[in-house]
Amino acid sequence: MDCLFCKIANGAIPAQIVYEDKESLAFLDIHPLALGHLVVVSKSHAENLLDLPDNKVGPLFLAVKYLTGVLKKAFNPDGFTIGINHGKVSGQAIDHLHVHIIPRFANDGGKSLHSVVNNPPKDSLEEIAKKVKKYVGS
Repeated sequence: MDCLFCKIANGAIPAQIVYEDKESLAFLDIHPLALGHLVVVSKSHAENLLDLPDNKVGPLFLAVKYLTGVLKKAFNPDGFTIGINHGKVSGQAIDHLHVHIIPRFANDGGKSLHSVVNNPPKDSLEEIAKKVKKYVGS
């Protein structure tokens, strides 16, 4: 497989790995947006969240939670932005699901997730809810 993050997980490509368990791996982002910016991946290859098997989702997010606490102790940030770019249009550059944990500091110049896109729907919330609920449980 020619996946950068799988190669990091397999030790074929070096990285500043800060955490590893049976299911997950975390390393410093090579283009950090802030002090301690981590990338957390599942050791199981999945292009995106929908492709990750259900039994691998929990372990990945438990690692994200744990590492957020580690970063809090290490750098005492004022907050965090935690996110996933899902698909090319959202900015996903590597076709392997990964979660960014970005420590945030007062006056760091960053913005909230609400600044990522500005494309409000024309449909009412009721219409949108009906469309979503149509597929819940399917």
